[in-house]
Amino acid sequence: MTAKPSVAGGACIIASVCVGAGMLGLPSAGAGAWTTWSSLAIILTMIIMTISGWMLLEAFKRYELSASFNSVTKNLLGHKINIFNNMTVYFVGGILLYAYITSSGLILSGLFDIGSQLASVLFVLAFSWFVWHSTRAVDRISVVLIVFMVLSFVFGVSGLAAKIDTALLFNSLAEEMRQAPYALAMLPVALTSFGYHHSVASMRAYYGEEHKAKQAILGGTLIALALYLLWLLSIFGNLPRGDFGPVIAKGGDVDVLLKALASVVESSQVSQAIHLFSMAAILSSFIGVGLGVFDYLADLFQFDNSRAGRTKSWAVTFLPPLLLSLLFPFGFVVAIGYAGAAATVWACIIPALLAKKSRESEGGEVGFQAPGGQPMVVAVIAFGVLTAIFHLLAMAGLLPVYGG
Repeated sequence: MTAKPSVAGGACIIASVCVGAGMLGLPSAGAGAWTTWSSLAIILTMIIMTISGWMLLEAFKRYELSASFNSVTKNLLGHKINIFNNMTVYFVGGILLYAYITSSGLILSGLFDIGSQLASVLFVLAFSWFVWHSTRAVDRISVVLIVFMVLSFVFGVSGLAAKIDTALLFNSLAEEMRQAPYALAMLPVALTSFGYHHSVASMRAYYGEEHKAKQAILGGTLIALALYLLWLLSIFGNLPRGDFGPVIAKGGDVDVLLKALASVVESSQVSQAIHLFSMAAILSSFIGVGLGVFDYLADLFQFDNSRAGRTKSWAVTFLPPLLLSLLFPFGFVVAIGYAGAAATVWACIIPALLAKKSRESEGGEVGFQAPGGQPMVVAVIAFGVLTAIFHLLAMAGLLPVYGG
């Protein structure tokens, strides 16, 4: 008798999809809001993103287990909305690849004393090979990277957590109230950090039903939330708020954050563990996102699975973000903010619209349904729209953005 898939296993899959290089953007994005408001922003985002994932599950319930996000959106919302949804999926993937390439180039240039642009090129050539070769190669390198990430995270964060200065974490009530508006500009980065929605269809197929998939999604987002809060407390408890100035001036680039941490962490082993974690997080996210964009573009352009076809898919996947990285090497957090603003479409707005359309077409409560009824549909859409608006306002200088 075949063992049934466990909820814990599915939760770990969802958590690993969420927890990647987004962790490295959260401390810089949350420096203005600091501990209290950053934590509240992340908790609110986690709740909304969990419910929006459940709304996707609800929309999928009338379809075969093989149904994809793409096919369900096309069927329920129409061809034009599906094209727009797919464009935002590609935009987010491309922007994230761009952010990972730029940051890895900066970190590697410091480690090997070579130019950051050359380091970015070498990084893409070396690690995009796994995506070009096969999904199996990605699977194998991902296992190695996750082991690296877990070990380095446990060692690095436990070292930081042991040295937390609680006086750094919280301020007077008046100062806390002054910090509150900074949380608005942080929301797009927080949203990107819970972007697992392209895996919802896979979770449903994995369990063969919606209820266990619902539990796995909740478990995964709770694990991600716990890791994010521990990470933020560990960094904010070691690096004073004023020390984020140089990091933010460089667009939140990870190498600058790591250097700032190294200057206040006395243990070189802890510092090295955090460096290893950061590099493994960027690399695992680069390969995971790269594979998703690669498969998406291969399907879009109808490239076959031959060596020539995979080379064409590789070129359209990795060369545009590499070229952008070489021409416009702006910050990691800036790029993730753009990704978060676009991700509001397929992580909030589209799932809520799909749930609404599904309920209208079936004319009542049949089978699995996300909680909250119509008010929750409105709330999820509103959260997505407001998050995108906050990003645009911050870019236009109309929202307070912390500069150190």
